[in-house]
Amino acid sequence: MRVHRAYACGAALGHLGDLLLGDPHRGHPVAAFGRAAAAAERALWRDSRGAGAAHTALCVAGAAVTAAALSRAVRNTGGATADVAFRAAVTWTVLGGSGLGSAARSVGAALDAGDVEGARRLLPQLCGRDPEALDADGIARAVVESVAENTSDAVVGALVWGAVAGVPGMAAFRALNTLDAMVGHRSPRYRHFGWAAARLDDLAGWPGARLTAVLAALAGPYPRGAVRAWRSDAHRHPSPNAGPVEASFAGALGVRLGGTLSYGGRTEHRPVLNSAGRAVRTGDIASAVRVSRRVGVLALVLTTAAGVGGRLAVACARARRGSCSR
Repeated sequence: MRVHRAYACGAALGHLGDLLLGDPHRGHPVAAFGRAAAAAERALWRDSRGAGAAHTALCVAGAAVTAAALSRAVRNTGGATADVAFRAAVTWTVLGGSGLGSAARSVGAALDAGDVEGARRLLPQLCGRDPEALDADGIARAVVESVAENTSDAVVGALVWGAVAGVPGMAAFRALNTLDAMVGHRSPRYRHFGWAAARLDDLAGWPGARLTAVLAALAGPYPRGAVRAWRSDAHRHPSPNAGPVEASFAGALGVRLGGTLSYGGRTEHRPVLNSAGRAVRTGDIASAVRVSRRVGVLALVLTTAAGVGGRLAVACARARRGSCSR
């Protein structure tokens, strides 16, 4: 029972730390991982999928193995209290919900003040779109879409993998998500090298994205609209994971998402999600952040219950096998 309590308490305390403290200001482990991954890229880069797969395997496995070794050492030498503290610290550093909400609200505040240029300067904190190509409504739409997608990537997905595989699972998921942001885009340099990171990130993000879509429907003001938009529009999005999440958020908020956007000077025409909704307004940013926070809390409750239940089931199975062998 001690391990199960440590898992539940660590997850809850880590989530609370993210809500109250936000991301660590110095010495963030994700930043350290990014520097290590960049160094590995310089050594391993070749314009091939094989080299990219080796880079992805090295970085993700390294993060998972390091997290597992530290977790085992803390548990063996520090006792139950240290185990809970370590799990809480890892959860806090892996989750990014508070930072996501803060960045989104900053852009919203600039738009509310009529400072479109200021909002454009702040937008790169959230997404990689070309700010100069966006007016106030376009910026607001980009923020809502980013809040939706990153709720899955920065909060729910990490909690799901924490429930499945504990601290190593969270570390591996965040490492893979970070790698995808670094090399998983279709630029000339990364079209082949980043293929493995992008595909594995899609695979790892699949369960979290579906859970996020379900919880957004429960947390938003228009549950039926969320389900309807998810069913009718999600499959039209080019991303297998962003599609369900953004469609569900669009329906839950009663707004339209998608349409024309610009990345790195390249124009894309995305399908409209929830065509029955209205255009995004600045005030929808605060609504999206509220839905995101509710989704995070619901995900914490569900994944913690699932994680504890799964660990209890494994423990009971082992106990039965032990009694049978005797």
